[in-house]
Amino acid sequence: MQTELQKLRIEREPTAGKPRRRRRPWPALAVSLGILIAAAVFAYTRISTPVEVDVYVVPQRGEPSAAAMPDTLLVATGYIVAAHKIEVAAKVPGKVAWIGVQKGDKVTHGQVLVRLEDPEYRAQVLQAKGNVENLKAKLGALERGSRPQEIAKAKADFESARADLVDFGFTLKRTRALVSDGILSRQTLDDAQDRYDAQAGRVSSLEQSYALEKLGPRDEEISSMRAQLDQAKGALAYAAAQLEGTIIRAPVSGTILERNVEKGEFVTTGFVGDRGAKGYVVSLANLNDLEVELDIDQNNFAKLKPAQPAMITTDVYPDRKCFGHIEEVSPEADRQKATIQVKVKVENPDTYLRPDMNASVAFLAPDQDASKLGNNRTAISLPLSAVRNNHVFVIEGDHVRARSVAIGKKQNGNAEITSGLGGGENVVLNPPADLKDGDTMRVKGKS
Repeated sequence: MQTELQKLRIEREPTAGKPRRRRRPWPALAVSLGILIAAAVFAYTRISTPVEVDVYVVPQRGEPSAAAMPDTLLVATGYIVAAHKIEVAAKVPGKVAWIGVQKGDKVTHGQVLVRLEDPEYRAQVLQAKGNVENLKAKLGALERGSRPQEIAKAKADFESARADLVDFGFTLKRTRALVSDGILSRQTLDDAQDRYDAQAGRVSSLEQSYALEKLGPRDEEISSMRAQLDQAKGALAYAAAQLEGTIIRAPVSGTILERNVEKGEFVTTGFVGDRGAKGYVVSLANLNDLEVELDIDQNNFAKLKPAQPAMITTDVYPDRKCFGHIEEVSPEADRQKATIQVKVKVENPDTYLRPDMNASVAFLAPDQDASKLGNNRTAISLPLSAVRNNHVFVIEGDHVRARSVAIGKKQNGNAEITSGLGGGENVVLNPPADLKDGDTMRVKGKS
């Protein structure tokens, strides 16, 4: 048994003379790796941990600063309306073949909005053109008078008839002599006399025709034909206007407020209600020409003056302010409401204003300097504490971006920004010394 076990033993080669393997420095490697991990964690923490900041909303361009806010005399509420809203109707009845605008589209003066089917209108124009050309040809023939060939033919007919009359005269003379001699009957003489008289009448008629051919058409005939041509030209112009009326264009530049028709619907030239044919195709208005419509109580109306300046805000955007002035005062009061309607024109409205928005209008005291108010509307100012080395930090999402600004006047702890900001931006107030472009941030007081 032991002999068998010895056979199974594996003999190892002697290791004498071979170099000994070095051990790896595992402890030092572990220390280095720990340092790298700690540095990475520190860097990640520094980058991912948002910096808490205070935020300042830059006033909109057109919004005065609090220090320059004018005194108000009266505040009233109303609605923003388009100064001139247009319902574009068709000039001719027809079925809509194409419509090229949607609600909200901006259009320019003369732009094609809708096309109506026009085969019958084209046929009317073609018919009117044919009538005009026909009458033109007739008038030209009258104005040019008779052609030489026509005059020559009339002369030849007259002379031929006169020659025949001479022959009939000779025949009548012989017949009369024979009747006197009793050779021919009285009836033969009567027949010869009738032929002569008939030929004499024909000669007279041809003589008049020849004279008329030489004279040409009468002035009255030419005048009548000219009148008929003018009438035909009027009919052509009317037919052309009807055809042009199938193309409905924008009467002014503006924005489509409502699209009232679809392809295949029938439109007419008058208002017919919601069912059946449509009375207009679209409504549009110039949204750069807006007004605020107000009903002013009669007890407060005496406080207002013509063209009085006012400051306008909306319920939707209470932080956005714009300015205007009284544009129109109703010539009569509303007996039931005891109010007088006043319209305030919005000066330089922005894209945030929409017709039918609720609006509040603060009428400014009459001693306000309009020129000074104008300067307030164009200046942008913010606290000096938001500016660092002619830069501000604008908040974009959860990061800050450094933006260069140009600074004007400085007073009362505020700086006038002449360029670099457009108004409405969120900037960091009192930025930390180590804040830099691209850092993440979190508004103080918000989780």
